[in-house]
Amino acid sequence: MIDKQPRIALLIDADNSPAAKIDVILAELAKAGVTNIRRAYGNWKKDGLKGWEAVLHEYAIRPVQQFDYSKGKNATDMVMVIDAMDLLYTDQPDAFGIVSSDADFTPLVMHLKAKGAQVFGFGAKKTPLPFVNACSRFLYLESLGQPAAAEEPRAAKAGKTAVAKPKAAAKANGDAAPTRMDTAALKQDARLVTLLRNAVESAAGEDGWSPLGRVGQQIGNQASFDPRNYGWRKLSDLIEATQLFDLERRETHVYLRDKRAAKAARS
Repeated sequence: MIDKQPRIALLIDADNSPAAKIDVILAELAKAGVTNIRRAYGNWKKDGLKGWEAVLHEYAIRPVQQFDYSKGKNATDMVMVIDAMDLLYTDQPDAFGIVSSDADFTPLVMHLKAKGAQVFGFGAKKTPLPFVNACSRFLYLESLGQPAAAEEPRAAKAGKTAVAKPKAAAKANGDAAPTRMDTAALKQDARLVTLLRNAVESAAGEDGWSPLGRVGQQIGNQASFDPRNYGWRKLSDLIEATQLFDLERRETHVYLRDKRAAKAARS
C-alpha cells in the first residue's frame, strides 16, 4: 500500500523566473510531497517566455495565459493570487510552491500559512525580505542546482571562503558561482546569530546540550531558513562554521551548546 503523501500546488510567475531552474525546484518540492498541481503564468506571446515553452510539456506544467492589460503593468500576479485562493478552498493542497521574486505575493503567503498550508518560496537573491521571511521556507535560485563543493576539514578551515562549484562549471550553466559565507561573515549576520542561539537555547536539555534535530525544528518553526542560502549544504556544517557553538557527536546524533554558556559554567 502506498502511503499518502502531502499534496503541493506549484504556481510559477514565469515572467520573473528562469525556466532553467524548474528541475531543481521540482526536486526540492519532491522532498516534501507530490507536486500534482503545476501551473506557469505569463503572457505567452512574449519572446521572453520561449524558454518556459520548451519545458512545459516535459514537466507537465499547465500554461496559464494572461495578457498585459496596461503597458508596464504585470497582470500575472493578480491571476496567481486568484488561483491560489481558489485552490486553497477547493482542492485544499497541503502546501504551495510559489516561484517569484516579487514581494507583492507576501500577503498571499501570509494568508495561506494562516489557513494551515506550508509555503515554499523560490526566487532570486534580489527578492525583498518581507516575501522571503513570510514563506515557510525560501530558497534562492542561485543556490540551487550547484554541485556541492568538497567539504573542508571541520573547524580548522571553517574560516575560509569556499566556492560552491568550479568557475568553469558555473560559466557553462550560465550561473554565477555562489560563495560560501565564511566565519566572519556569518558572525556579522545578526539575524542568523540570534536565530541560531535562540533555537539552541530552546532545544536544550537538562544537561545544557541541544539535539541538532530539535534545533532544526525550532528554527523551522521560527523563520524561513535553509543553510544553502548561506552557501552551506547542511545545518550542522553552517552551525560549526559560525564557531559560536560546541558540537559533540554521540553515536549517530549531534548535540550543540552555546560557547557562552560553557564559558559561564566554568567561571
